[in-house]
Amino acid sequence: MITKRSCGEVVFDVFNAVFLGVLSLVFLYPMWYVIMAAFSDPSRFVSHTGLLWIPEGFSLSGFQMVLRTASITTGYLNTILYVAAGTALNILLTSMGAYVLSRRKLYIRRFLSLAIVFNMYLSGGLIPFYLTVRSLGLYNTRWALLLPTAINTWNLIVMRTSMAQVPESLEEAAKMDGANDFVILFRVIMPVIKSTVAVMVLFYAVQHWNAWFHAMIFLQDRSKYPLQLFLREILLSGSMTDIAAGSTGEDVNNVLTMNMLKYCTIVVSTLPILCIYPFLQKYFAKGVMIGSVKE
Repeated sequence: MITKRSCGEVVFDVFNAVFLGVLSLVFLYPMWYVIMAAFSDPSRFVSHTGLLWIPEGFSLSGFQMVLRTASITTGYLNTILYVAAGTALNILLTSMGAYVLSRRKLYIRRFLSLAIVFNMYLSGGLIPFYLTVRSLGLYNTRWALLLPTAINTWNLIVMRTSMAQVPESLEEAAKMDGANDFVILFRVIMPVIKSTVAVMVLFYAVQHWNAWFHAMIFLQDRSKYPLQLFLREILLSGSMTDIAAGSTGEDVNNVLTMNMLKYCTIVVSTLPILCIYPFLQKYFAKGVMIGSVKE
């Protein structure tokens, strides 16, 4: 049966469509501007004013300079390492912690959950955090970017709630076949909650890809810097002399090239996440909603 829509409902839908369309344009245009600027000819782009919808000319000189800049290449490789190793460690430890907290027969599971949540809201602050990392011998090591953030409390709670919804009959059947807790976790429960796991992978990967603050605090060796920290230096500094070790002095001192390098580095640093997200998007809403149901 087709219900006739009232005039008010039609007006409301039209208003929503127009409003969300304008809002999307406002959000997407800065990204579009950066992409168009990255592919523009530096000599023509510098004289451009106003909105930018198509490239001013066409040039790949900015991307060529990015490839020639040794620090950016090093940061890119470091970031890939941090994302791969960090995400694997995050998923491993988060899943193991969530499995323990989701076991209904564990007597102290509520106490552990409250203790974990308490520390999420009330942390010691930056100085105790820094002193702890330094006292553990992690200062100026790659582990300083991986171990302190190995488990995100919110992700742990979401995965715990998702695991708690898995029928106990699956676990009981696995135990009857002689499976231990590790087999139950990785071969029974994890495949069942793969949507939640996919969302956790996306969350952790984006977190590591965008991370720069801990690197700025804990790392002194520039060969260990992630890409985002170099990108921050490019955007905030007025000179590329200290970080463009692979570029010529003329390129570094050229204002046009500096501007193009900023835009091209932003595009290069953002592109991988934009390419990965569409493959995980189908799991996003399902995974988060499954884990958000109250136990």
